[in-house]
Amino acid sequence: MCCAMVKVAGSDAYFQRGSLFQFTVITLSFGYYMWVFFWPQSIPYQSLGPPSLFTQYLVDHHHTLLHIGYWLAWLIHVGESVYAIVLCKSTGITNGRAHLLWFQQTFLFGRASPPILIIYRPKHQK
Repeated sequence: MCCAMVKVAGSDAYFQRGSLFQFTVITLSFGYYMWVFFWPQSIPYQSLGPPSLFTQYLVDHHHTLLHIGYWLAWLIHVGESVYAIVLCKSTGITNGRAHLLWFQQTFLFGRASPPILIIYRPKHQK
């Protein structure tokens, strides 16, 4: 797992970027979903192989389900972002900038971010 810790001023601040691989997969997947959602007529279905044939079937026969799934995915990302803020508070991260960074990362990349916060254990000062 490739993670880089970003230093935010203060001992009550902690932020760590997630895996670049996960972020890339999520970005490409959600980008494809957005393409299907907004511009289904512009997809070259025959050129993209088996996944695009399944996508064409969904567009032709289950368009409403695609719309519901798209907005549900964004709603889930919002819920995960709020959960990330709750995790920040429960682990002692009180820095507002760190909260904003966690919220943004979780909103954009969803499930890739909360596990980092879940395993985080702050170091106690003596």
